[in-house]
Amino acid sequence: MAEYIPLLVQQLFNGLSLGAIYALIAIGYTMVYGIIGMINFAHGEIYMIGAYAGLVALSAVGINSGLPMALVILLMLAVAAVVTAAYGYAIEKIAYAPVRGGHRLAPLITAIGMSIFLQNWVAIGQGARDVAVPAVLPGSVQFTLADSSFLITMPYSRLLIIAVTVVLMAALSLYISRSRLGRASRACSQDLQMANLLGIDTGRIISFTFIVGAVLAAVGGVLIALAIGKLNPFIGFTVGLKAFTAAVLGGIGSIPGAMLGGVLLGVTETLAAAYFSSEYKDIVAFALLILVLLFRPTGLLGKPEIEKV
Repeated sequence: MAEYIPLLVQQLFNGLSLGAIYALIAIGYTMVYGIIGMINFAHGEIYMIGAYAGLVALSAVGINSGLPMALVILLMLAVAAVVTAAYGYAIEKIAYAPVRGGHRLAPLITAIGMSIFLQNWVAIGQGARDVAVPAVLPGSVQFTLADSSFLITMPYSRLLIIAVTVVLMAALSLYISRSRLGRASRACSQDLQMANLLGIDTGRIISFTFIVGAVLAAVGGVLIALAIGKLNPFIGFTVGLKAFTAAVLGGIGSIPGAMLGGVLLGVTETLAAAYFSSEYKDIVAFALLILVLLFRPTGLLGKPEIEKV
């Protein structure tokens, strides 16, 4: 039994770093749904665009510019955040605001169309092939457990993912609970029409929600690009679908649920890849979702939707 523990520790670390990325993206899904009851299926493409924006910033600065690597990474994250904030705002105004009061299928179809448009937009501009991302943060922490020869490896790039995600989650929690916009967002999530009647600028809150979700997804895109070392215009679709799964798993509309769902999905995938086969990781992950929804349809931390009259 002891020889399996180091492998378990390694896979738990890998799953935690992957789950952190899913959580960052899932929060965008759950925040938008919590306020306007719609699913932004173009959100995965925002993650992809953030990764490309970070790579363009890195290419402009140059890996051999002489600047500290911490400053280079911060610059990549800042550029990605600004670019994707603009995209998030534009998506809300173009794809959602005009159809917000219409049939519920209209924004769903519009979001899928926007997703396809953004994929091809980036493919035309940047090429459809894989693009290499320079190793800005090489190296890793390596150690062994007692009575084991298995070398546990924790790359700095994946440690950075976990550290940045924890900081952002703490900042988001403070924003939601303490800031004026955060309190207004909570009011809109409880009753959008009543919040509007009470003088809250709901249009501004909705736009800001799209921007916050886009920035979080962009951070995830930059960090995973640095960890994996490559990207292409189509990475957003699969990751976005899994992040949406994580949001549903944790309870769509619940920010803590999105965090929990992302971590659970990431850990489940890596454990399935290690102990079964990488070909079965998606099957196991979605099977977990089905089981959870069978016994708890609202997700792990979701609450039953109450019809407002």
